[in-house]
Amino acid sequence: MKKRSASSPLRAPVVRRPLRRRLTGWAFVLPFAVPFLLAVVAPIVYTAGLSVFQERLVGGVTFAGLDNYRDQLSDPRFWDAVARVGLFLLIQVPLMMALALGAALALDSARLYAPSVFRLGIFLPYAVPGVVASLLWGYIYGAQFGLVGDLKEMFGIALPDPLSSTLILPSIGNIGLWLYIGYNMLVFYAALQAIPAELFEAARLDGAGTWHIIVGIKLPAIRPTLVVATVFSVIGGFQLFNEPNILRSMVPNVISTDFTPNMYAYTLSFAGQQYNSAATVAMIMGVVTAIVAFVVQRRGMGRAA
Repeated sequence: MKKRSASSPLRAPVVRRPLRRRLTGWAFVLPFAVPFLLAVVAPIVYTAGLSVFQERLVGGVTFAGLDNYRDQLSDPRFWDAVARVGLFLLIQVPLMMALALGAALALDSARLYAPSVFRLGIFLPYAVPGVVASLLWGYIYGAQFGLVGDLKEMFGIALPDPLSSTLILPSIGNIGLWLYIGYNMLVFYAALQAIPAELFEAARLDGAGTWHIIVGIKLPAIRPTLVVATVFSVIGGFQLFNEPNILRSMVPNVISTDFTPNMYAYTLSFAGQQYNSAATVAMIMGVVTAIVAFVVQRRGMGRAA
């Protein structure tokens, strides 16, 4: 019998899982994998495919490569829409996070009278559909037929027009704040409730006041939640469509068809029948949104570390 050399390494036996176990694993994955492939992956692949073709009068649909991307990246209308949404995010997202966090801290303080009424009153607008909320606030903003116009007529004072070109972006931001502060408030409140009470007791024994507890314990403990909520708000801001599209029927001279990237893509697709260009805008904005969300998450988590 041939003896094994002392220097020869021992090989671990290859363990093969039975076919039945492998199939069982795939059976658990399929309920998620199939809808994910059909609802997420397939539309992205289809949109990416549309973005590299062009429909021409002569020759029909032809492969265009990156021509559509060059056209859109050199179109000032596209960049104006991106800049407008970027300005919207810089103002609206920090303000929303601050107001929602303040409301959550107020609830967590246990010093509010009728906290359930306070919580319900702030959260209730989240149950209103975005289209209905846009119509509601559009009529409130109306200088001729809405609340602003009624106040002008009743008190005879000159009020700024919320639907003017200078105030339309803050007016749209106000609708978003009204809709989503309650949702973020509940997310922050749930995170605050998960902080161990022993930390607060130890801090009070050391003489820490309310402000020191908020800054030293509560905010660091819920920082991951703050980052996730901020990322979701950034993604939602880049998808801005309902509010300006509804208000546009009231002030068509103020809100153009390319007011936001989503409105621009919608106009290209359904009004101009330029499906390839619309798909290109969608792909570019998907990449831009992913990059900005990634940067926000990395910076937030980096500070948390």
